[in-house]
Amino acid sequence: MTQVWISAAGLCGATVIGSLLGFFVKELPHRWNDTILGYCAGIMLAASTLGLIVPAFDLCAPSGWWMVTAGVVGGALFLNVLDFVTPHLHTITGLDPEEHRNNSTLNHVLLFVMAIALHKLPEGMAAGVSMSAATGSATDWSVSFGIALQNIPEGMVIIAPLLVAGVSRLRTFLIALSTGLLEVLGVWFGFGLGSASATFLPVMLGFAGGAMLYVTSDEMIPETHTHGYQKQATYALLLGFVTLILLERAFE
Repeated sequence: MTQVWISAAGLCGATVIGSLLGFFVKELPHRWNDTILGYCAGIMLAASTLGLIVPAFDLCAPSGWWMVTAGVVGGALFLNVLDFVTPHLHTITGLDPEEHRNNSTLNHVLLFVMAIALHKLPEGMAAGVSMSAATGSATDWSVSFGIALQNIPEGMVIIAPLLVAGVSRLRTFLIALSTGLLEVLGVWFGFGLGSASATFLPVMLGFAGGAMLYVTSDEMIPETHTHGYQKQATYALLLGFVTLILLERAFE
């Protein structure tokens, strides 16, 4: 139980640390923004495949492959549905609705921040499910540490655009803190589901992995390829992928 608290605190703390660092950056150039996001995407890809989906297949019999597959598809569909039920964005920033209608840049920034917030819950669930006793100790910390590692630069990436768009510093920090708290909720929710049934665990691991794959492909990678720095972002993605592989090896 203690390791679950450590995982939850680590994920939330990493987001807060990244956010605080973001306050020192007035405006992150697109080159660095895309490179950092590419690195985060690589970590997400490794964590979802090697830390979640592959262990899910290892936990079930060969005939149970459909359970993991259904979980992966279900996780992607879950994020897809969440995209359509986001709250009104002007209530989040505290700015006047008219200002949103006349500021396309602000709305673009908020949609990107919302996309990051949406995957915080499944990320926490991924860490929580992997912490369930049935998955083994090697997977436990590699997934949690990998997600925490990418939370730091991710927190930096969302702070600067919000400040530039006119959101107050206090509200910007509260938005970042809220995304971190979503991960705490996700960790405990995922841990509870994973511990409730060893039979259901492969499905939950696949679900968490599918959700992470969805947001990586649908939000993070496309964002890194819109400003002309896709080559740097691609190499950063490879570096992030290898980083988590090395971390997983270290925890074996």
